[in-house]
Amino acid sequence: MTRKPIILLLSFAVFGLLLTSCTPVSEQPAEPPEPDLLAILSILQGKTFVDLTHAFEPGIPHHPLLPDEERETLFTHKDGFFLQTYKHVGQWGTHVDPPVHFVEGGRSVDEITLKEMVLPLVVIDVHSLVEENPDYTITMDDVRNWESRHGLVPSGSFVAMRTDWSKRWPDEEAMQNKDAEGVNHYPGWSQEVLTYLMGERGITAVGHETTDTDPGLSTTEDNYALEDYVLRQNRYQIELLANLDQVPESGAIVIASWPKPKGGSGFPARVFAILP
Repeated sequence: MTRKPIILLLSFAVFGLLLTSCTPVSEQPAEPPEPDLLAILSILQGKTFVDLTHAFEPGIPHHPLLPDEERETLFTHKDGFFLQTYKHVGQWGTHVDPPVHFVEGGRSVDEITLKEMVLPLVVIDVHSLVEENPDYTITMDDVRNWESRHGLVPSGSFVAMRTDWSKRWPDEEAMQNKDAEGVNHYPGWSQEVLTYLMGERGITAVGHETTDTDPGLSTTEDNYALEDYVLRQNRYQIELLANLDQVPESGAIVIASWPKPKGGSGFPARVFAILP
């Protein structure tokens, strides 16, 4: 082949490249529209819902310094309708602890925002370790093991510690698990884990099945340093959760709700999970 055809071929190739580079790039396809709220609701209603709440009544396990619930029936169906009055402390049954519970000037139950009540649910399962040692406190190894399976704990999530302690409900003695010297033996959180979850991962709330954030060995000595830490981070917690054995470690949504007493120090909560 002579030089002239080669030059012509190269010229056509360069011209083609120039045309390609000058051709406007087609617009990216538009993002598909979000489903409307009724479509989302339809999806959610097809999922499994798990109640994470104990029903409360007089005589349920509670802190020894707190009075029992009082309930009175004012009207029966013979009167035309059924109506009761309830008298109980804010921290009763499955309940929410807002920051003001320990922190003067902290947020009360009515000041926790609605978006803080609908969260990704993280369940760190230590129930087998608690079976071996009722004084067990969660460790960073437990958290790292969870993260090795599911990735980093999501920011803004609700982290629950599964101990299966709720299976002892509503037996007060079994929940407190005191020895002959009156020392409580039940599991709890640890400072290193709470510092990581709140300081580094930026979670919104924690929950547990026991009566306290702190382990029984600490509460026996009136040491509630871990609960104090949680609430001083401007987070809330849910105590006395149930049925954590029925939800996955990751992928569920938790809904935590409660009444709205103005300036309230705490209140019984209704908490449930929607499974993936």
